[in-house]
Amino acid sequence: MTSMLFDPFAAAPGAAVPRVSGIGVSGRLKIKFSRGRAVADCAERQGRLISCRMNKHFRLFAVVTLSLWAGIGAAQGAEQDVTVPEPFEMIRSAAETTLDDWVWLRRPIVVFADNAADPRFVQQMALLTERLDALEERDVVVITDTDPAARTSVRQKLRPRGFALTIIAKDGTIIARKPSPWSVREITRSIDKQPLRQQEVRERRESLR
Repeated sequence: MTSMLFDPFAAAPGAAVPRVSGIGVSGRLKIKFSRGRAVADCAERQGRLISCRMNKHFRLFAVVTLSLWAGIGAAQGAEQDVTVPEPFEMIRSAAETTLDDWVWLRRPIVVFADNAADPRFVQQMALLTERLDALEERDVVVITDTDPAARTSVRQKLRPRGFALTIIAKDGTIIARKPSPWSVREITRSIDKQPLRQQEVRERRESLR
């Protein structure tokens, strides 16, 4: 009698697998069913499938994670590369600048005194610092000189005597000289009368339309 063998891999997962165990006394074929091998083989195949799927998911997770970190790093690098401009220093010493530095850029307001304790100098600086916003709107730079012995280029060019307030246009011409303190309102009025200032106001209004 011919024995028939069964391929355990052909069995459905979890099904009993027939196995020939021998031929009995009566000549009948003895077949035992083994579930363990089929279950083990199925688990092995499923394990390989799960492992493959997990490897694919892990690789995808790794790629996404690295991409996110790279994007964060690039964003941080971009933030670090951004340079924030420093605020303009409106009040400067005559020892650190010249009038030529500001031609066509700013309107210098020069405050002279023989020393910083002069009450007129103290009063003038208090008036200016109270309204720096109005001066900034008119492109003003305030230059102070309280040391005649230093003989700065600003002092030599304007030649003040004691306290003096000098307002200068952007082209370098002198708008006004005053021997006593002026309020910011009076200073801005004298600046606003200038043709260049009136042109600036018109251009700014047109840009806002």
